[in-house]
Amino acid sequence: MDEHGLDGAGTISREGALDRVGAEFAPVVEATRARLVAAFDAARVHGAYLYGSIPRGTAVPGRSDLDVLVVLRGEPTDTDRARVRSIESALDEAFPQIDGAGILLSSAASLLSDGERYDGGFFVACLCTPLLGEDLAERLPRYRPDSVLARETNGNLGSLLPRWRERHAAATTDAERRSLVRGVARRVVRTGFTLVMPRWGGWTSDLTRSADLFARYYPDRGERMRAAAEAALAPTADGDVLGMLLDDLGPWLAEEYAAVHGVPGPR
Repeated sequence: MDEHGLDGAGTISREGALDRVGAEFAPVVEATRARLVAAFDAARVHGAYLYGSIPRGTAVPGRSDLDVLVVLRGEPTDTDRARVRSIESALDEAFPQIDGAGILLSSAASLLSDGERYDGGFFVACLCTPLLGEDLAERLPRYRPDSVLARETNGNLGSLLPRWRERHAAATTDAERRSLVRGVARRVVRTGFTLVMPRWGGWTSDLTRSADLFARYYPDRGERMRAAAEAALAPTADGDVLGMLLDDLGPWLAEEYAAVHGVPGPR
């Protein structure tokens, strides 16, 4: 992998690996694997993956969360969702080194579909680290940091803003506001990066670096994007931060993104 996150063929390298998991998080990963195996029938699970800072080796004890994707052979059911909620709670309670556990559910058919090729498929092939079962990356294409990938993987920010504003209006606690800030800021920074990704010619999931790269091309918005990266890494309940994200940087970014890359195709 070069400094732009690409392999020798110019395609995006997979960013994580189990051997990058820090010693503090190794017990969390092993417990996650064991709980998934115990909760799901082997015939039901196609595979499971880690993603985020833990498999990238950049996780900070007490501040980073555990991110997991479970891929099923059929569509997720309410029973499946109840199982992962139970696992999330058990892991969060057992391991103080993580700031929460989040487990996504999807089906193999969905991730391999044409509509998900440059979104869910890219996510699995490049951003997820196999934990157990089969690896869908073997059935997915190699991805380049081009405008097609930018449009299809992060081109829907405009459709998310109204939902986030509703959550902001309904939030009654600082914990709810911090959670919203964290999610919104992460998405805004990642969208800011993928806006400029084809011009830079590479891939990174590092939020601070993403904001800095964005600022190279949009210096007049650079400080606000750096503030968004800070909020993503250390969430605050400050209403001014959410206001900046939802009413200033976010709407501008959605409009600029559509102008530069177009809107994603139907799913």
